[in-house]
Amino acid sequence: MATPYERERTESRHADPLTGLLPVLRSLVRWARRPLQPAVRLWRRNIQLRVVATTLLMSLGVVLLLGIVVIGQVKNGLLDAKRQTAQSQAVGGFAVAKENARNVTGTGGTGEGTDGRSQTDTATWLNNLVEGLASSGQGVYSVVALSSDAQQPYGLRADSPGTHAPRGSGGVRPEESVPADLRKALDEQSDVFERYTSMKSDSVPDGEPALIVGQRLSDPNGKPFQLYYLFPFDQEDKTLGLVKGTLATAGIFVVVLLGAIAWLVVRQVVTPVRMAARISERLAAGHLQERMKVTGEDDIARLGESFNKMAHTLQVKIQQLEDLSRMQRRFVSDVSHELRTPLTTVRMAADVIHEAREDFDPATARSAELLQNQLDRFESMLSDLLEISRFDAGAAALEAEPIDLRDVVRRVVDGAEPIAERKGSRIVVHGDEQPVTVEADARRVERILRNLVVNAVEHGEGHDVHVRMASVGGAVAVAVRDHGVGLKPGEATRVFNRFWRADPARARTTGGTGLGLSIALEDARLHGGWLQAWGEPGGGSQFRLTLPRTGADTLRGSPIALEPEDSRRNRELASTLSHRGMPPGATALDAATPRPSGHHGFPAPRFAAPAIPSMPFTPPRPPAADPAALPGNGARVVGHRAGAGTVTHPTTADEAREDDD
Repeated sequence: MATPYERERTESRHADPLTGLLPVLRSLVRWARRPLQPAVRLWRRNIQLRVVATTLLMSLGVVLLLGIVVIGQVKNGLLDAKRQTAQSQAVGGFAVAKENARNVTGTGGTGEGTDGRSQTDTATWLNNLVEGLASSGQGVYSVVALSSDAQQPYGLRADSPGTHAPRGSGGVRPEESVPADLRKALDEQSDVFERYTSMKSDSVPDGEPALIVGQRLSDPNGKPFQLYYLFPFDQEDKTLGLVKGTLATAGIFVVVLLGAIAWLVVRQVVTPVRMAARISERLAAGHLQERMKVTGEDDIARLGESFNKMAHTLQVKIQQLEDLSRMQRRFVSDVSHELRTPLTTVRMAADVIHEAREDFDPATARSAELLQNQLDRFESMLSDLLEISRFDAGAAALEAEPIDLRDVVRRVVDGAEPIAERKGSRIVVHGDEQPVTVEADARRVERILRNLVVNAVEHGEGHDVHVRMASVGGAVAVAVRDHGVGLKPGEATRVFNRFWRADPARARTTGGTGLGLSIALEDARLHGGWLQAWGEPGGGSQFRLTLPRTGADTLRGSPIALEPEDSRRNRELASTLSHRGMPPGATALDAATPRPSGHHGFPAPRFAAPAIPSMPFTPPRPPAADPAALPGNGARVVGHRAGAGTVTHPTTADEAREDDD
């Protein structure tokens, strides 16, 4: 029977069929964006490319706008000049036609009409008129004569009585070249009209743009006809094309020139900046002698001089700090070594007094015990100071060999049992059913775990302490969980600081020196591993040690979650999700942050009850920590020594965030 949670998911899936398509669409978008990522990355990182590209685009826009304005002005100017010239020539031609008609009428005709007056051969006269008017305009204009009779129906045949046959010069097709509205306007009025038309001829049957100017006139017999002048725009088109070509060539040249100028100008500014960035990286890498090359006296030169002064000042300060740190480390090392001789003498005397304490009075015997305890603590602190000085000097040696963490954990638990009995706590070990092998320094790993277990017992407030072991892929982990006072927000990052105490008023009943966790962190870094802490006020804390299985492995995740499943937040979230029908064994972390299979090379988290000893792998949440307290990048600093089976790790300042967030 399906749970309410499963029914809700099934109903939601059936109610919204597009839900299943969303992952496919996201994959398609990522696939489409993948080829563009290098170009986008280059655009974001290269300021010179952005400036040059922006300059080219803006220059291209300005050139296009300027070209449109100039071409428009030239076109309007050519049209105005063409119109004025055409009107002047057409009006002159119309005057010549009128004068010619009057002269022919005055000299007499070639025949006699019904009214007794002489008649002129209209066809011959029109042919002569058109040829005479067009003779002076070869290639400039053409002349067309059409019939016009406002008193007869418009559109009669050319051979009808009272009409004139169409005539045109230069092969022009009169009836196809003259617009019908213009003919109608000339039939109604005798003014001069003009239109833009498409002039069709035998050489250009599709037509070419032209300006037509026409007027209604009368022939020698008094019959009206229409005379047109057609002025083609072929010369103007050639002129306009020449202007466009010139503007395009000049525009391309200007855009390229502006791009080159922008590239040169930006290069003068970007080159010193890039040089400063490279030198800054080398300064950060420890090459403090690097300086910028300064030439000239401009702002860039002053910037270079200021940068060089800053670098020199930093070099001097860093050298002073290094000298001071070296003196402090040497002082600590020398003092620690020098104190061993008097400490040995005092230890011998204290042992004699301590063995004879039964013969003393109670006050003196108690003083002998206190002396013995404080000498033990002082000797432990002296050993820790010597170890810290080795880490600071970069002389720590790692004697790595294959070990089984179960043996190390057993030794640590056996050594901490007396303290746990006095505190009323138990130490419970989980995950020791199978071998947990790792290539590590057994002494250093045991020291790390001893610090974690003893601190958990001391701060556990009498509750049980759980030690969990797990291994997945190339990583092994050990987590120590207590249910004591816990850690306040922000203390998980400071707990690894030297001599730091969560509660300064709290007595160290086990004789701690305040350096244990600092040494443990350095030991973890020496292995290329991680040591991290989690805690909540009143909810206890958990410390997790993650180590690479071999020296060739790189940590990408941890087999154990940093935040335990029984934390207060996970319990509240699990209680909330339980009302939605989640499976009984589901953890709040699994329900809240599901991850696909194979995340970071590890299997996906499984639903598991908190009572199961071996916790499933769940990639941990990244701790909000100070980088100084974070682990290294999971890589060992140097390799094995040849033939020695020992690894030496100088301390490194390179801290990387954990990759399993």
